Formats: sequence, structure tokens, C-alpha cells
Amino acid sequence: MKFIKALGITLLVLFVVDIARYLVYPDVGKLATENPAKTAFMEYREAQWKKEGLIDKKIQQKWVSLRNVSPYLIKAVLIGEDDKFWQHEGFDYQAIERAIEKNLIAKKFKMGGSTISQQLAKNLYLSSSKNPIRKVKEAILTWRIEKQLSKRRILELYVNVAEWGDGIFGIDQAARHYYGVSPAGLSAQQAAKLASILPNPIKFSPTGSSPYVRTRSRIIYAIMQRRGIIVPDYQEVMSLPPDTTAVDSVVIGIPGFLIDQALPADSSAGGAGDNGALPEGKGKGDGVAPEKPSGNSGQ
Repeated sequence: MKFIKALGITLLVLFVVDIARYLVYPDVGKLATENPAKTAFMEYREAQWKKEGLIDKKIQQKWVSLRNVSPYLIKAVLIGEDDKFWQHEGFDYQAIERAIEKNLIAKKFKMGGSTISQQLAKNLYLSSSKNPIRKVKEAILTWRIEKQLSKRRILELYVNVAEWGDGIFGIDQAARHYYGVSPAGLSAQQAAKLASILPNPIKFSPTGSSPYVRTRSRIIYAIMQRRGIIVPDYQEVMSLPPDTTAVDSVVIGIPGFLIDQALPADSSAGGAGDNGALPEGKGKGDGVAPEKPSGNSGQ
């Protein structure tokens, strides 16, 4: 009995130490001036390939400064993934609450509602598992990242380490692989399509014919137009075909009120514009990011 009790105490101590070490390790502060060579998620992908016998498969990545990334891409990513990025301190509590409610209804721990800062913490240092312990570690690292790095630097790190396709990491390789242009040369529509695949870049391609990508990117693009980020000319508007694809499964991460603004109920295009076609409360937040935040515009 004493042995079991001692064993239990030892395991509890090890558990606490395992979590507490993330309060000081790794050295998050050095990311302010140093670019990570390889992330934990990249290593996870390489282990997968090795297990599948794909020994020659390599990570495709090239670092690019945020000033050399199209403003359209930055805006599209923020709209699609974390529209409260400039306001929160790492956590979107409304999105987390909605995610927990969905988990309880589904009786599964899928979590969700992650901000760009949380996604960055996971990609840099943690596994891809969705267990509660990993989420606690992620929360600690997210808090440290927000305290020690600027918002601009967090965004620069994110677009450079995010997965954009099979073996494709970082916006430089994504822009060149899919569209044959530099990150600075991405158009608004290309940016919207790239942002639309971030939830599952292995399953979806920005250049494919997936209804998911077509509809989600159309919503992101419409929000960009509504905010005045892009102004289409008459010929572009008149040449766009109507899209009647259902959008119930593609609005995660995009605030519902933004969708309502971008795709009004009296739209004659059908689909996402139809009254009642979009579910309520699917977004990650209800705030609007500044149109010209410091450290973003013109970078």
C-alpha cells in the first residue's frame, strides 16, 4: 500500500514538473531575433514520412520577412484564422467557450478556437495530439510568446512555419508552389484561397476544385472587399459566376457578423448569400482587426 502511494506521489510530481518546465523552457525570447530552423510539427511530419518509407521526402521551406509578404495574404490569414489577433493577448475566450460547448455536444475532445499565437506555440514546440495536457502546455507557451514577442513578430513566425501543403511549410514555398510567384506577388484572390486551406492543408489545395476551398475563400475575399482592403473593378464583379455551394462547414474561424456584412441576405447570388444559409456563432471572435495596424501595413 505504501509503495502504491509513493508511486502515485512520484507520478504526480513528475506530471507537475513536466508541465511547469514550460514556464521557463524553451527560450521563447530568442525568437525575437532568431528564426527557428525546424519546428516540432516539421519533425512530426518527417517521422511520419520515415514510418511510411518515404525516406527521400524533404521539408520545403524558405524564410521570408513579413515586409516581403503580400498585405492581402496577411489580411486573409487574420480574417480566416484569428480576427481578434490585434486585440487579444493570446486567447480568444469566446471562441474557446464555443469550442468547449461543441466538444460537450459531440462528446469528444477536439477543442478548437485556437488563436494564431496558440497555433504558433503548438507548431513550434508541441505534438499534434489534442489531449488536455498538451493544451495546458500550449496555454503556458502562448502566454510566454505574447509577453516576449511583438504581434508583428508572432505573425511573421506564423506565416513562415505554418503548413500549407504536403511537405510545404512557410508562405514563400506555398506562393511559389501553387502560383509561381513570390509571397509579395500574391493577389487578393490567391491570398484568400491560401488562407482558406490552413485548417487542413493536406486535404485541401488552393488550386483545386473543392467546394470547401471555393466557398471559404469567397467569404474571406468578400470580407476583404467589405473592409475596403480590395476594390474590384466592374469587369471582375460581372465575370464572377454565382456560387450556390452550402457553407455550413466552412466558416469556422470567421466571425458570423462579418459573414453577414460580406454576404447580405438579399444577395441574388444564392448559396452563402441566402437568408439563413449560414449558422450563427461560428466565428472565432466578434471584433474587427485594425485596418492598418502598426507593424503590419507596409511591412
